[in-house]
Amino acid sequence: MISLQRVPDLWRRFDVTVRDLPLGVLILAASFVPAFQSHGTQVGGLPARPFDALAVVALSLECLPLAVRRRMPAVCLALVSLGFAVDQLRGYHALAGTALPIALLSAGSHLERHRRLTALLFSVAYVPLGVALFRLGAVSEGGTGETPTDFLTFYLALTLAWIFGTWLRSNRMAEAERRLRVAEETRTAERTRIARELHDVVTHHVTAMVVQAEAARYLTAVPDRLDQSLTAVTDTGRRAITDLRHLLDLLNPDHGTEVRTPASGRILTLVEDTRRAGQPVEFTEEGAPAESAGSADLVAYRVVQEALTNALKYAHGHPTAVLVRHSEKEITVEVSTDGPGARRGSPGTPGPSRGGGSPGGSGRGLTGLRERVTVLGGDFSAAGRAGGGFVVRARIPAGSPS
Repeated sequence: MISLQRVPDLWRRFDVTVRDLPLGVLILAASFVPAFQSHGTQVGGLPARPFDALAVVALSLECLPLAVRRRMPAVCLALVSLGFAVDQLRGYHALAGTALPIALLSAGSHLERHRRLTALLFSVAYVPLGVALFRLGAVSEGGTGETPTDFLTFYLALTLAWIFGTWLRSNRMAEAERRLRVAEETRTAERTRIARELHDVVTHHVTAMVVQAEAARYLTAVPDRLDQSLTAVTDTGRRAITDLRHLLDLLNPDHGTEVRTPASGRILTLVEDTRRAGQPVEFTEEGAPAESAGSADLVAYRVVQEALTNALKYAHGHPTAVLVRHSEKEITVEVSTDGPGARRGSPGTPGPSRGGGSPGGSGRGLTGLRERVTVLGGDFSAAGRAGGGFVVRARIPAGSPS
């Protein structure tokens, strides 16, 4: 048994022609109901006549083409108009005449090419039909006869159907453009997020490995220290692989949507890694982490990670102080480094390089951190100090959604 909830989904799987056919069949069947005969659309005032074999053909031309009103709107409009002309000229006045405004509405909504030409041809074809109906109605016995104003009124009613279809088309195109724009913005935001994560994960570990490897070049005469330095490089590489696997898991569509934030203890591990790379770091942690810090833990971890990476690259060997303060409402991070850490007046722009660091930087890390913190409703600053060095501060509200 098929549940009622699945019926709409199953119906949408059919071709659009199959889905549009029932409307035409319904109007055609209703046109042959005795109560509706000769009580349909009437233009020209010709006397009504009973249905005959030609009536079946005319009514079929009016109704059945509605099956292709979305697939081939111009063909649908042409066939329905032909059937309507025969219907009115013969005086059947069938309910099937209501198919004409439906065909016009569909053409205005779904016709992609030659829209103006189609509207012009329809208008031109209406003129001789109106003239013929006017003359026949005037000379026929039992006819009511209609004035030119009546023909103009009917034409304006058909024009409204076309205009309404055009309005539907404009709305549909605007909605499609909006969805395309949202999809593009989503892709851009996702690429930016991936770039930030790769920057945060790769830059820190690779920088530490480069510093440790360069230091090992000068320790060949001290085997114990050389072994410690190479072990630190190996450990850092393994942690980089672990973090990259975690990032790839997050990018996997089958992976859960929950974001695993690093525990506060990982900041201490980060500090220890930086110390092994030759950077003197003083770490202070105040307060206890909140039970539900949301994304605040992850962002705090990234702030410390980026600040220590910059310290390794641009102020290697200079004292660095890390302060992480937890409270129920927020996490405060402050990382300060002595020495040439940034050019004065240009936050986040690296200054002179030391210890194998690059003489310049992209600024992507600090810019990304500022955006992360701002999104969570916090404050972020990174600036050089008057006496040299730089300081990075962040206030991150706890409990913010991921």
